[in-house]
Amino acid sequence: MSDFYTGSPLDPEDMWFRDDFINLLWEILRTEHVLLTAPRRTGKTSVMDFMAAKPQEGYSAISVFVQDLDHPSEFLLTLLDAFQAKHPVLFRKIFKSGSSWIGSTLDRIEEVGFAGFKIALREQKSKGSDDWKLLGDHEFFEVVRRSKQKLLFIVDEFPDLILNMKRNHPELVRPFLAWFRSHCVSPHPKHDTIRWLLGGSVNLSSTLDAMGSIDLINSLHDERLPVLTSSQVQEFVSRMLSDRNVDFHSGIPSEVANRLGRPVPLFLQMVTQDLYRIWKRVQRPLEIEDVHTAFSELIVSSAARDKLQHYYSRINQYYDEPKRSAAYALLAKLSQSNHGVPRKALEQEFDRLIQSQGANLPDHERRRLFNQLLRDLENDFYVAETSNDQFDFASGLLKAWWKKYYA
Repeated sequence: MSDFYTGSPLDPEDMWFRDDFINLLWEILRTEHVLLTAPRRTGKTSVMDFMAAKPQEGYSAISVFVQDLDHPSEFLLTLLDAFQAKHPVLFRKIFKSGSSWIGSTLDRIEEVGFAGFKIALREQKSKGSDDWKLLGDHEFFEVVRRSKQKLLFIVDEFPDLILNMKRNHPELVRPFLAWFRSHCVSPHPKHDTIRWLLGGSVNLSSTLDAMGSIDLINSLHDERLPVLTSSQVQEFVSRMLSDRNVDFHSGIPSEVANRLGRPVPLFLQMVTQDLYRIWKRVQRPLEIEDVHTAFSELIVSSAARDKLQHYYSRINQYYDEPKRSAAYALLAKLSQSNHGVPRKALEQEFDRLIQSQGANLPDHERRRLFNQLLRDLENDFYVAETSNDQFDFASGLLKAWWKKYYA
């Protein structure tokens, strides 16, 4: 019986519906590096954790989370830390024979202990060159490639690393991306022992496009995490309730799918768990009305508050003005609609806001900003095109919550 997951990534044993997609990723990784894109809370990290726990094709996997990093040196040191922690015997075999400061640090491992490796690594680095390219090229990847060991580096939230770098070390963004791209194209992935699986939940393309650096990620295969289908949502609800011996009306799984809209797996987990709790509380078979109760209770619950608030707060973090204010305005308008809003009406609302801010933009620039904003809201899972040029919230739960608190 699978557990409910309402915050942490899935345990690999509880992964549903992703086998075909994971096999596809391994197939792509045979000849390419991959940028896996998906909004937060939709299962991207769970897929990456699964691949790290069960690597294929003879690879040893090293997984890192880089959301809070902002410098190339920290990125490389984090990779080394994770490599040593995950595969200490392999790490020693590869780097012990070298004369680099990584090998020198390994010589001290008996002194500092296993847990002290990170500290020793940084201390040793501080005594040597500050050239992160030298570290990456000659101390790290050149040594790894000479070993012929197949390594898969799994880097979660790679776009956040770039955005943090843009804020704190803007002069390093293009040099770092150019350097990273050089390692993705030479040697050609088909002949390389290193593969990169990068995960991202913010719109990296739009960010780099605004910086004139979109060309620096065109060596990556961009693969989007598939959205769960309605039948998969219904199967999940049916199995999770049936496995717990819950009696329920046969229409409940389809009603959950209808209310969710485009399903965010986290919300699906939370709603199904709430249905189970309602069943335990009322001690009778679940009816369709209980689905509506579960959604209503979830909107005001403390359990959902932080998770739903994230979708509101992240706009302030990742969207620059004037797109930030416009995003809040368009989402407020959509939340009050019954069945969505035509694209033309959204564009008119965008124009009104731009004019109220006193921005004097040429028509082509205004249209570019609007089209980019709408594309970002789609990519970040806020909105979806429900029919020809008609848009609405992608998630029914998020729409109801937004209307209650921010309309």
